[in-house]
Formats: sequence, C-alpha cells, structure tokens
Amino acid sequence: MGDIFDGTGCVWRDKYIAVDWGTTNRRAWLVDRNGTTVDRFADHLGLMTVSPGGFDKAAADIRLKLGDHPMLLAGMVGSDKGWRNVPYVPVPADLPSLAAAILWIDARTGIIPGICQTGSCPDVMRGEEMQALGALANGDAAPDALVCHPGTHAKWIRLQHSKITQFSTMMTGEIFSLIRDHSILAAQLADEVTDGASFEAGLQEACNGASLLSSLFAIRARKLLRQKPSANASFASGLLIGSDVHTGLSNARPGEMVAIIGRSDLSQLYASAIRKAGFDHKIIDGDKSFLSGIGSITQILEPQ
Repeated sequence: MGDIFDGTGCVWRDKYIAVDWGTTNRRAWLVDRNGTTVDRFADHLGLMTVSPGGFDKAAADIRLKLGDHPMLLAGMVGSDKGWRNVPYVPVPADLPSLAAAILWIDARTGIIPGICQTGSCPDVMRGEEMQALGALANGDAAPDALVCHPGTHAKWIRLQHSKITQFSTMMTGEIFSLIRDHSILAAQLADEVTDGASFEAGLQEACNGASLLSSLFAIRARKLLRQKPSANASFASGLLIGSDVHTGLSNARPGEMVAIIGRSDLSQLYASAIRKAGFDHKIIDGDKSFLSGIGSITQILEPQ
C-alpha cells in the first residue's frame, strides 16, 4: 500500500500554486502568503491534450513555470478522464468538506474533489463549486444565495447556510455549439452573438413560453420563405439562454439577487436574460473567486 498524505505537513503559508485544469484549458497562479498573485499562466493544455500516463509530466511542467511550491488542483483534472478520478463530495458541501476529501498525489500535490447530487435529480460538477464557495468566502456572495455559472454546461447553484445544498446543470453552451456547427441551421448561425435586438427577440420568445425546438427551426423557415434576415446566432443564443434562465430561476426567491460567476461575455448575456425575467443580479469575478476558494482551503490545511 502506498503512502497516505493529508497535506497538513506541508507549508502553505509561504507560496503555493493554484490550478484550474479543465477539459480544454489550463490556468495556474502562484500565490504568496498575503493572497497576492505573484505569477500566472494560461494555456490550452486541457485534459484532452494529455496523452495516457502524461499527467505527472504535465503537472511537473507547471512547477517548472511557477516554481517548486505546494500545489492544489481543481476542475476536470479530478475526473475519470483526468489525472486521478477523485470521488465526489455529496451535497450539502462546503470548503471544509472539500478539504477533507482532497486526493493527495504526494505530500505537496492535491486534487480537490467535485460535488455530486443524488436522488431524483442526479447531477455532478467539478470546478464551479470552488468559484461559488470562494465567492462566499470573500464576501461577494451571501451565505444564502442563488449562483448562476454560465458556460458550456451552465450551473445554477443554491447556497444555504454557507453550504452548497443543491444545483442543476443546463447543457446550454454545448447545445448552441452543436446546432451552430453540425445542424441544418449551421449556415445561418455563422454571425457573432451580440446583446442586441435579435438576442432580445430570442429572450422574449423564451420568456413567452414559446417552444424552443419550434422557434429554432423557424430560423430555417424564415430563410426558405425569404423573410427579412436577422442576426440568427444572436436569436438562437437568446432562445437557449432565455430557456436556461427561465428554468434556473424557477426556484428563486421573490426579489432575490442572482450572483453570476463566469466568463465576462457570457455573464453579460445571462445578466440581460435575468433582468428581463425581473430579477437583479451581481456579476462576480471568477478568477478572484477561484483563488479565494483555494486560499481558504490552504488555511484549513494549515491554520494561521
């Protein structure tokens, strides 16, 4: 049986490396004892680019770039397609429960687990939980809040009593990519998505309860019938995001402010949809939240 590590014998107060390692991208930060980013890099060496058995070297390359420091990793690197398949922590989950379930590669290298939800609505996530709980840790999100995390697989996360208690995933970004690249609508969805009149029209149809599938096919019908062209990609995006937000807000409390954590351009589109649905929002920086989550875990591992 191999050595068992728990990270508590490691010095996290000096400098450490925080890594957000996803399917297509990898980002890493060198952080000092004050929580200040000393150095960082980002590349496209996501999981799918790492050859079988190549994660040890890929992780060592991070230290070659940022220095020989303790390292915590989160995201899809802990999935069945990553470096190690780290068991999920079930909801309700918080930073201490994630810290307790870290899988240690060695005494100075740990992978933070994702979160799962079982029962009638099974769901999983890896990475978004660090941003949601990090936003909570630095005061950007309230202990009881609804968090929207736009992305390829958008997440709606419920925080209660400073824990993630439930969440749901929407395949919004992936469905948009599929119909844009591989469907009969592809030729009509080549334009860029912007938050303009066509996007608003898509949101409005979704808010009015129109059939998502019928409304999407209407893009092709308008072309065949030579009706006035519009920014079709923006319209399709509005339909999908509008449907996503309509479902995501179904469990929102009256007057609740939605915390949006994600890529800036997507966050702005979701903000428009949330406003149209009659809710206020707050856009929170995802990198800041991620680093706050990692920093909080280092303090759990080595109390100040």
